[in-house]
Amino acid sequence: MRTRFATDHGLTARMTLVMFLLGGLFVVLVVGLMFALPPQYAPIIGVIGIGVAWWQWWNSDTVAMKAMGAREVTPEEAPELHGMIDRLCAMADMPKPRVGVARMEMPNAFATGRSPSRSLVCVTTGLLQILDAEELEGVLAHELSHVAHRDVLVMTFASSAGIVAGMLTRGVSYGSHVGVMRGGRNSGGALPAILVALLVSVVVYAVSFVLIRLLSRYREMCADRAAAYLTMKPAALGSALQKITGGISTIPQRDLRSDTALNSFFIAPAISGVSLKTLSATHPSLEQRLEQLARIQTDLGRPS
Repeated sequence: MRTRFATDHGLTARMTLVMFLLGGLFVVLVVGLMFALPPQYAPIIGVIGIGVAWWQWWNSDTVAMKAMGAREVTPEEAPELHGMIDRLCAMADMPKPRVGVARMEMPNAFATGRSPSRSLVCVTTGLLQILDAEELEGVLAHELSHVAHRDVLVMTFASSAGIVAGMLTRGVSYGSHVGVMRGGRNSGGALPAILVALLVSVVVYAVSFVLIRLLSRYREMCADRAAAYLTMKPAALGSALQKITGGISTIPQRDLRSDTALNSFFIAPAISGVSLKTLSATHPSLEQRLEQLARIQTDLGRPS
């Protein structure tokens, strides 16, 4: 999908690499299970794993909405929000996504969906309460850039890899234990099968964990850049990020834990009181994001 959002070849290259590596890891996982499992179990568990990944991809927008307790809103219910998204989509020359609102105190926003035609941009009521019009426009442009660049699809696929690895591991353990209980001819190899499956699954999960975070941090910086150049108001987005981060820090940690599963999709992570300068961080630090936006503000201020 060609839009007026700034193209980022670095993001495209990273998404392609992540998809290639995760696809290779999934093949390794399936082949490893074929050697570890009795022949009758391997095809069944492989089909189940693929089915789960497909289901999560196909229903990614519905799953995310339910996880956030959000609902889709009509133009009549949220005219200002829809009007702003209409203007931004016209500026970006892209199809308009569905619009959702989650009733929660935490200020945040995310985009999800398996394709631009099946996308959704969701904001929380907490976000609507603390941002002015220009700041909200910057946040919505940030989320729309995720849809335009299709990185939401890649993140959804990447997140599925760890889930599938865990399910296959449990399936191997169950199948091996059943073999032991029935005293089958392969029951003596149950422990080696479980160990092999656990090893392969842990490797798949660990690699997908690292890949998701490396891609997530880059795509957030890319979305900030794209939104700043589309709206020509990088300072407004910077102000919004500061308000969102400050608002999240006031939410009790126990209330944030229920939302951490969607951290990779939020504009700002639902965590407080910890450093984000670690390998496990899903987002770049606020300082990095503000520095980039300040550079864009300076660049836009130069005479052409």
